[in-house]
Amino acid sequence: WQTVAPPWLRQRTRAGAMEALVRNITSEVLRDPRVHDGDTAWVLSSAALVLLMTPGLAFFYGGLVREASIVNTMMMSLISIGIISIVWFLVGFSLAFGGEGVFIGNFEYAFFLGLDDKRWPGTTIWSLVFAIFQMTFAVIAAAIMSGSLVERMRFKAYCVLILLWSLLVYVPLCHWAWGKGGWLGEFGVLDFAGGTVVHISSGTSGLVAATMLGPREQKTMAEKPNSVPFVLLGAALLWFGWGGFNAGSALAANAVAGRALAATYLAACSSMLTWVAIESLRMRQPTSVGAMVGAVAGLVVITPAAGFVAPWGAVCMGILGAPTCYVSVLALNKFDRLDDTLDAFGLHGVGGIAGAILTGVFAEDGGIVYGGGAILLLKQCIGALAGFVYSGLVTAILFGLLKLVMRVRVHHHQEHEGVDKHVHGEEAYGSRAPLGTSADSILDDDNTESSEDDAEESG
Repeated sequence: WQTVAPPWLRQRTRAGAMEALVRNITSEVLRDPRVHDGDTAWVLSSAALVLLMTPGLAFFYGGLVREASIVNTMMMSLISIGIISIVWFLVGFSLAFGGEGVFIGNFEYAFFLGLDDKRWPGTTIWSLVFAIFQMTFAVIAAAIMSGSLVERMRFKAYCVLILLWSLLVYVPLCHWAWGKGGWLGEFGVLDFAGGTVVHISSGTSGLVAATMLGPREQKTMAEKPNSVPFVLLGAALLWFGWGGFNAGSALAANAVAGRALAATYLAACSSMLTWVAIESLRMRQPTSVGAMVGAVAGLVVITPAAGFVAPWGAVCMGILGAPTCYVSVLALNKFDRLDDTLDAFGLHGVGGIAGAILTGVFAEDGGIVYGGGAILLLKQCIGALAGFVYSGLVTAILFGLLKLVMRVRVHHHQEHEGVDKHVHGEEAYGSRAPLGTSADSILDDDNTESSEDDAEESG
């Protein structure tokens, strides 16, 4: 028939067959009437907002370090998008949300198999949308940890670290709290958007890794942020994206999402104002950087409680969280051998712990202020302790093994001069690479670093 029929008829027949195929596929995929388009659209938008937080964190961190380390600092945040997303696609999501294990999932959803045509259980959104939304959380968790390690950790070693960390630390904690059958969730621990899963894990792991890595050689030098506008821009993007981070965790466009959004913004505002007040009393000079750090502290503190507390409770949590993080940052900076470069533990670790505990105080269902007694508070303390101990212990083992198989710290002269030009062949301002640097010179830089590594390892 194909040889007898005229060309115009054959073309029309092919078009009709293609249209029928698309129609059949569409009807097959969209067959579940329980999926709500509005809820799906909101979670899709929230995933984009949360992904924006990682570039925001890159700007925030990049503005705080020395000028000679801006590129490397920002890249350590941004590279997590590439590495963690692929890990999440391959096995991460499946191990976190597959099966009904107490401690870990299974390989049911490896490679996102079986996710594109079904509703995620207990929600009104598509499974693939849920997987992508959760992926953005895994991405920023790894990026947060970089704040403890910048200016002195080798980029290659860091990439290996976050790859393994996401599988051995983040994924199990994610399953414990949010996966079906996970013991923290079954025990009754509340973690609405990742106070334990994201912030306690990344902050604690960063502190442990920084301690094992050792302090910067120039830690004692009093240096101001290289770019206050970068810090302000980064904090603004974080604040904006955090709306999707917390309100999106409702997994629907409903009243819970509205409550979480209100709590998120109010806690950030009250924490920012409290931080400014503390700076004014202590230093007589409130800073814009301090105001933004205070806002971020409030955002961290409210994360585990966003969907569980009333607006007034969120304001109280921000007011209480700011001095808690402020004092912890000051205390940690007094230890010369303890160098949490950008205070990732002071903000995220301590803020996450404070938020988890305060959830037991202000949660409307079971909180102390609502007459719920100490049961929920005790559960929250156990959950925070479990996240702290597990992430710290596994990170210590992981980092120790990493030090045995590869060099984890940059060379002395690279750290002193700044890692940007030595590691990436670029400079933040007036960069000549990649357009202005020849391929030969880039290869020379790589060969120089490799030869230095070989010489030191052989020595």
